[in-house]
Amino acid sequence: MPVVRPSEAVVHEMHGARFVAYATPSTGSRELCAWRGEIPAGTRAPAHIVSREEIFHLLAGELLITLDGTEHRITAGDTVIVHAGATLAVENPAAEAAVSWVTTSHGLEATLADGTRIAPPWAN
Repeated sequence: MPVVRPSEAVVHEMHGARFVAYATPSTGSRELCAWRGEIPAGTRAPAHIVSREEIFHLLAGELLITLDGTEHRITAGDTVIVHAGATLAVENPAAEAAVSWVTTSHGLEATLADGTRIAPPWAN
């Protein structure tokens, strides 16, 4: 289907954050996945290696993004390009929630430090 309404988006929760999936194979996307990420104040997601490139655009709030060991403070309007194979960690040290829009290709997997592999449903 070419139009996905907010009421049709599927909500997932992991590591204290919400992922609201709009473009996935189940909604008709053939190549890309896109979702809104809602990261509550004080949330720190575990570092993980991504298997596919992600484009991470911050819509509201601020975050600390650690990309391959380098920390970046980003604010609303900033975009982060995360290459496949990069190690990514996301933290919201602020007092308010942060909201992002993320796009990647189908099949994204994340590998945690302990070797656990996650195939997030909002990107598969």
